[in-house]
Amino acid sequence: MTSPVDTPPTPETVGIVVVTYNRADLLARMLEGLEGLEHAPDLVLVVDNASTDHTAEVLARPWRLALEVVTSEENVGGAGGFHCGVREALARGVDRVWLMDDDVVPAPDCLSVLMGFDEDALFSVREDLTGALCEKAAVRFDLTHPWVLKPKTASVETAYGTRHAMPATVELENVAFEGLMLRRRVLETIGLPDPSFFIFYDDVDLAIRARRAGFRILAVRDAVLVRQLVFDQQHDLAGWKGFYMYRNLFAVHFRYGENAAVRAKPYLLALLVVLLSPLRGGRGEARNVISALRSARGMRALPAASVD
Repeated sequence: MTSPVDTPPTPETVGIVVVTYNRADLLARMLEGLEGLEHAPDLVLVVDNASTDHTAEVLARPWRLALEVVTSEENVGGAGGFHCGVREALARGVDRVWLMDDDVVPAPDCLSVLMGFDEDALFSVREDLTGALCEKAAVRFDLTHPWVLKPKTASVETAYGTRHAMPATVELENVAFEGLMLRRRVLETIGLPDPSFFIFYDDVDLAIRARRAGFRILAVRDAVLVRQLVFDQQHDLAGWKGFYMYRNLFAVHFRYGENAAVRAKPYLLALLVVLLSPLRGGRGEARNVISALRSARGMRALPAASVD
């Protein structure tokens, strides 16, 4: 009697979702990097967030990629773009979704390394153009202690200093949408990126939902993305971006604060900002933080866990 021959498992498919807005030249370099991947992606889905530069011309080039473009009628922010892009990628049947901004370029073996891991949630590690580690993803994100003003208390960069000092994998507590790879079952369990964030903290929100659903997120040391721009975490807190930074930080505390004191922390932060505004961003920042607090109260409910 002949023994049955084991059938090798079917390789998983992967779709890359990119959101872009008015950064055509960066997008072109990133797509060139995708063309150079040793493991060719099964889908590259670019969400063009109503760009007004020459992004359309870049996307119309004869790329050697399974490229599809979704053009938004208006700028729905990074959060809205990733919500749309992930939904469309899943509708096309891919097993894994790899999220990416337009300002990173993967090393040629980056996707090969990630696909070699039998894990539901993985994260690439970012270096700058000099080869220095610039990975800001958090290894500690504190929503337990109300006296911790900034919840990200340690990042990959601050914990290890160099990529070579990292172990092969590092468990993360929050991420960026620059290199996060999720299996379909993660998204079917927790839902899509929440478009109501518009910009900032949409990635943190999704990571917290994934971890609370029982999925660990591993940064993979040898899966490298090269960031084309210098990290600049400073923004005009009196301007429109300041509103979203405050509002979405507050929303994360309202949603996921692990005790009543942490969930009340946005009120204390808002009060401190108003009191210090004459020394900081003036009336504009004070108005922003008050409006942000009011708006964040309406974001307490979690989005529906649906990929439709």
